[in-house]
Amino acid sequence: MSNLLYLVHRLPYPPNKGDKVRSYHLLKHLAARHRVFLGTFIDDPQDEAYVDKLPEFCADMHIARISPRTAKIRSLTGLLSNEALTLPYYRNAGLQEWVTRTLREQQIDAAVIFSSAMAQYVQGIPNLRTLIDFVDVDSAKWTQYAPNHHWPMSWLYRREGERLLAFERSVAQQATHSFFVTENETELFCNSAPESKGRVDAMCNGVNAEFFSPEHALATPFKPGELPLVFTGAMDYWPNIDAVTWFSTEILPQLLQRRPGSRFYIVGRSPTPAVLALAGEHIVVTGTVDDVRPYLQHAAVVVAPLRLARGIQNKVLEAMAMGVPVVASQECAGPVDAVPERDFLTAGTVEDYVRQIECLLQSPERSATMGKAARDQVLARYSWDAHLSKIDPYLEAST
Repeated sequence: MSNLLYLVHRLPYPPNKGDKVRSYHLLKHLAARHRVFLGTFIDDPQDEAYVDKLPEFCADMHIARISPRTAKIRSLTGLLSNEALTLPYYRNAGLQEWVTRTLREQQIDAAVIFSSAMAQYVQGIPNLRTLIDFVDVDSAKWTQYAPNHHWPMSWLYRREGERLLAFERSVAQQATHSFFVTENETELFCNSAPESKGRVDAMCNGVNAEFFSPEHALATPFKPGELPLVFTGAMDYWPNIDAVTWFSTEILPQLLQRRPGSRFYIVGRSPTPAVLALAGEHIVVTGTVDDVRPYLQHAAVVVAPLRLARGIQNKVLEAMAMGVPVVASQECAGPVDAVPERDFLTAGTVEDYVRQIECLLQSPERSATMGKAARDQVLARYSWDAHLSKIDPYLEAST
């Protein structure tokens, strides 16, 4: 058993959005084998209610509070220091003091860093075994955003991509080993950081198939007679906002001409004003829900029309685990180890989405068969422990 420092940019509980699902399961995996010292942030006041859930996993922890609005203003200091704006956004003196004291007093054997921004807390510390879970190539995400925005945001996103890539490369060079969520993300990073080849691996996401299971008898949240099309995700995340806006304005109107009983449910926390404005006769914006599973279990189709997506989307894996047919963009479906047309359907254009959704709506038998195949694939390929065990040999080397 080792003493591990685990630094995460967002409280790893509850596992109710993509990064928190992964960081929670990594915490759970580490705590089953080691003593974990957790340093993290709360950026959503609703998460305060879950702080008392974490001591069962941690020998000690330090939670810093962060106001997104204040942090965004603070991040602009990166323009003066010529660094990625992400770094001052997540910079906190109290957390740094706790990390320094923990390293000095607790004989830490290794540091596990979740998200590149948290690596700044252990930079320059000699002889510290450091393992980085980058998850995605975040620098590429910012670069992708640039063409979809007008100046000055396009310039700012492009700059962030360049500066963050430089930081990611330096972090990976100093780390003992680094991980990304898919082979494609790993290859993308190594193409930009060839000096790190041989010290970077893919560590895939999983899904809790006992929790996300069609065996649970959950009451439907939908009205009788409607055909619910469901999207799940954090609704303050720009790729999700773009996806539901595009679906609502371009795809749904055409689908309604064929299936007037269709209703689009946007299910997820923190909907922005732009998302709330989509609500209407055929569109429901739920905001935070206590349990996303009823929306998945009773959906006619789950849609994932993200035009910008990095890594594996938990929303797709969770829907598959629930045995529900999914229509997803190639950006979402491509990284999933599954068979198109058997386990899910893919779409690109508006016409593709209308055709694929209509195909499932008019054939309940095919929908049921596809849902069963999807769940079988999740059970075979997406165990959390099987994937997260990739980190174990590097932790064992520290004992």
